[in-house]
Amino acid sequence: MVHVARGGDGPLLVLLHGLGATGSVWRGAAETWPGAWLAVDLPGHGRSAPAARYSFGSLAASVAAAVGSGPVAVLGHSLGGVVALTLASGWFGLDVRAVGGLGVKLRWTSEELARAAALAAKPARVFPTREEASAWASKLAGVPVADGVTETDGGWRAALDPAAFGVGEPDVAGLLAVAKAPVVLAAGETDPMCPPEHLLAARADGLVLPGVGHNAHVERPASIEPVLDRLHGALVS
Repeated sequence: MVHVARGGDGPLLVLLHGLGATGSVWRGAAETWPGAWLAVDLPGHGRSAPAARYSFGSLAASVAAAVGSGPVAVLGHSLGGVVALTLASGWFGLDVRAVGGLGVKLRWTSEELARAAALAAKPARVFPTREEASAWASKLAGVPVADGVTETDGGWRAALDPAAFGVGEPDVAGLLAVAKAPVVLAAGETDPMCPPEHLLAARADGLVLPGVGHNAHVERPASIEPVLDRLHGALVS
């Protein structure tokens, strides 16, 4: 089961969070979208059930099933950005008219992939209090996620399924090549995960968002308005 939150009315924007976060991180940005929005807790995150196996395809299939029919724009952050691009391939039946990736990590080292695999193999940490678990969940996500914890035997833990760290390296170049909708890639000018030189090498028309880092949509929701404007224009044209 995939948990979704909805709001607004009109052209639909689907919002996908990054690894460790939940759909709630989009609250500020969603309010500026001139239409309806749907924020997903990806499998293994927040209030959504864990997946038997984590891949970009399986995550995309879960999102497509939760969204249903009708034309949409999809905006994802980091991991969610890769899932958004995967949906834009048309392989999962979702009618994607525009797609955005915010802060998508475009280059991976073998050491980074090895660290992610090691995290995926570890059991979830259990804490005696909700507050401690919430602090750990926020550290994993890189943003505050008060709704990213769950009660378990013996205490509290982050709602993130550690196995999600094992999703692997995305083929972003391949996904860009097969996208069947206009693509907007963007990143904060101080984003260490997707520095401007990586972004612009992948897409000459990439948007560098001034004054923000990896979590632009949380740090300053208004900073992503140029991304939303492009998506809305492509969706309603």
